[in-house]
Parts: sequence; C-alpha cells; structure tokens
Amino acid sequence: MQLIVLRLTDPIEPQIVEAVAVVRRGGVVAFPTDTLYGLAADPRSQDAVSRIFALKGRTLDRTLALVACDLVQVDEVGMLTSVARRAASQFWPGPLTILLQARPGLAPAIVGEGGLVGVRIPDHPVALALTRACGHALTATSANRSGEPATAEPEKVAIQLPNLDLLLDAGLAPGGPPSTIVDLSGEPPRLVRAGATPWERVLESFRPASSSSAT
Repeated sequence: MQLIVLRLTDPIEPQIVEAVAVVRRGGVVAFPTDTLYGLAADPRSQDAVSRIFALKGRTLDRTLALVACDLVQVDEVGMLTSVARRAASQFWPGPLTILLQARPGLAPAIVGEGGLVGVRIPDHPVALALTRACGHALTATSANRSGEPATAEPEKVAIQLPNLDLLLDAGLAPGGPPSTIVDLSGEPPRLVRAGATPWERVLESFRPASSSSAT
C-alpha cells in the first residue's frame, strides 16, 4: 500500500496526482471526508467497484454511495429533482446523502433497489479536491472491513485494509455519525438512515416559510 501524507496548509491537488492516477487505472484510494475515511474508486468501472467489495469483504447486495465536488458531477450520476436541489442548496456541502434516480453508465453494484444512487457533496477539502481532479463522482463507502466499525483514523484504515492501493493521510477526520441518507427520488421524502444531519432539519427545509401577519 502506498501512503501519501497530506499537508492541508498547502495546495492539495498537486499532492494527490498519484491518487488520481490510481483511480484512473481502476484502483482504490482511501481518503478523508467530513465524517470518516472513505474508499474512492471509479463508479463507472465494475472491476474497480468489485475491488472495493473484495477489500471490505462485503457482499454485493449492498450498494455504495458516491461523493461529488459540485452539482454538475451530481447530475451526471443522478437525476436531481426540484426537491433534491432544494435540499442540496441547504445541506451541501455536508453529511447528507440523497438518493436519486441513477443515470446510465454506473457499475451495477452502485445502483440500488428502484434504480437509485446515493450521492452527496462532502465538506472536506481533500474529498472535494480528489473528485474535482478525477473529473467525476467517486465512491465513498467507509474505509473498513465489513463488520468492523468505520473509522476517522488513517492508522486504523491502514491496519484494516493493508491491500489498499493508496492511502491519503490527512490526519484525523472529523468523525461522528456517518452521513444521513434520505430518498428524495419521489414524494414524500423518506429517511433511509439516520446520521449526522438531523432528519427533523431536513423535513423542516421542505415546509413553506410562515408568512408574517401585518400589524
């Protein structure tokens, strides 16, 4: 496993050139997000996605969420509804994964029941730089063996996943709960997994603002 220790006070993209090369040749890169460390691979490549499942020891009946650097990348993998755009404007970048109708071209293991894909824009400079430099959304499943706890510590990633292609070590990630997952592909909005963004806040964002009465 190759290790790159990042200096967050310096420009990030020049430091991740090799990580981008690894993704482009079908490899898997561990990287920090605004919650925990994740595993990045090209979601359009079934071979790359299968490598993630093998590294994690994870069964193929569970899909992988994605991260993107902007709404353009999001729209390339999922169909943004007006409701999803409203939520995105309020909670992205941040730990809210939105399920959308997947667009063609993604590896089968990325697309879940009902043809849905989960995606978010994370609030972390390394995650954003990596997706921007790769030019497309990336997988972001937690960097741990299946059945083991997800981690915010790069040292634990290295221990659990010694066969990784490359680890981007930016120190301790913020940690805390994983991203909240919500289904905004239709009506009504549905909570899939509770997490770092409170579901009540998401629901509140859809309610019309109360008009103040004249005095």
